[in-house]
Amino acid sequence: MDEDKELQEIRRRKLEALQQEGAQEEAQAQVDQQAEANRQAMLRQILAPEARERMARLRTARPDFAEAVENQLIMLAQSGQLRNVISDASLVQILEKLTPEKREITIKRK
Repeated sequence: MDEDKELQEIRRRKLEALQQEGAQEEAQAQVDQQAEANRQAMLRQILAPEARERMARLRTARPDFAEAVENQLIMLAQSGQLRNVISDASLVQILEKLTPEKREITIKRK
């Protein structure tokens, strides 16, 4: 009988630990969701609608690059260096400056 009580106690502790982990994961998911909502709200203030569409397409093609550009724009806005809404044309210029130049590769056959 002692073994049954010990086994039940172990199961109860394990269940409590799993429930706490689940609660922590849920809380972290809510924090992440709130941070993403704040980020999107900031981007809505910074970018014109056409520029937001371009960033969405860029995010589809190159998510890491788009996130880096968005982070830079948010930091510039928070530091007060951006005073106007960024239009699509100015976003294109920014992206051209940030995009590394492509190397030309030629293959010569003999």
